[in-house]
Amino acid sequence: MSGAYVAVEGGRVIEGRARSPGRAQGELVFTTAYTGYEESLTDPSYEAQVLTFAYPLIGNYGVCEERFESDRVHPSAALAREFTDDVTAWLREADVPAVDRLDTRSVVTDVREAGVKRCGIAAGPDATPEDARAELRTCPAMTDREAIGARVSVTEPRTHGDGAGPRVALVDCGTKGSIVESLVARGATVDVLPHDATPARVDARDPDALFVSNGPGDPATFEAAHDLVREFLDELPIAGICLGQQVVARALGGDTRKMEFGHRGVNQPVRDLASGRVVMTTQNHGYAVADPGSLEVTQVNVNDDTPEGLDDPERDVATGAPSPPTDPPPRLHPRPRPPR
Repeated sequence: MSGAYVAVEGGRVIEGRARSPGRAQGELVFTTAYTGYEESLTDPSYEAQVLTFAYPLIGNYGVCEERFESDRVHPSAALAREFTDDVTAWLREADVPAVDRLDTRSVVTDVREAGVKRCGIAAGPDATPEDARAELRTCPAMTDREAIGARVSVTEPRTHGDGAGPRVALVDCGTKGSIVESLVARGATVDVLPHDATPARVDARDPDALFVSNGPGDPATFEAAHDLVREFLDELPIAGICLGQQVVARALGGDTRKMEFGHRGVNQPVRDLASGRVVMTTQNHGYAVADPGSLEVTQVNVNDDTPEGLDDPERDVATGAPSPPTDPPPRLHPRPRPPR
């Protein structure tokens, strides 16, 4: 069995089994999801992080590309109690280190009690604990990283849909494919634009709405997206999800903060303050809105009361947790756009 070592900030070194060899570094996070491992591993919001699966067996229903949220694996490494051969073959092909046969309960407990930490990984026949420590020593904190939007965003616009419905300009800060698919299913034509798109580039699409996507890292680093929100405020309906919500809040006078261990999993309970109704949502973010600015908080996370929904109906701005799915999904209806 090839050895693997995970050196965690604070001095701990965890030994496991190398299922996909290599070296890696990143912010150590966990997800509580017991299904959806293909979606998690291809979620751009996990860029530059080391993803630990809390559920003990990962890979029990194979690997299907139809479930991928993007065209590649985004975590810098993956940890689990046990990976199946299907998953590790996929990760080896993607050149992403994978380690199993370690106590993931201990890893998750440590992150929950002490917060996210940096880690370094060395996996393979010649790996040593010192190799993992060397990776840790050169690992930057997430707050010290340069803007990583360019690593997960399209570089040129891409259009999805038949062109017949309302047009949505989606600012790609690391969007998941299912978000685009959901908008198209509701009758929209979606123009996926680079994270640093200019107002002129958005205007050229003549959109009916502006949508800021999810993505990795600190929302403060997505400065071009802030500018777009301010530029089109009062001119277009504006929406955001996950990091996109945080970008909208910052653009409208609010502030954000880094969370201790984030919201990652498929069982995040969100309460709608007007109705009192609670829905279970899928989330993946390490930052939260600390100050909503000019927006009103309409939804909160039941576990920690962090804002989940923000709204300003007079200015046609809304961000928040999704409603329960409907079949068929509701249609989108454009509104007249005021002249510039």
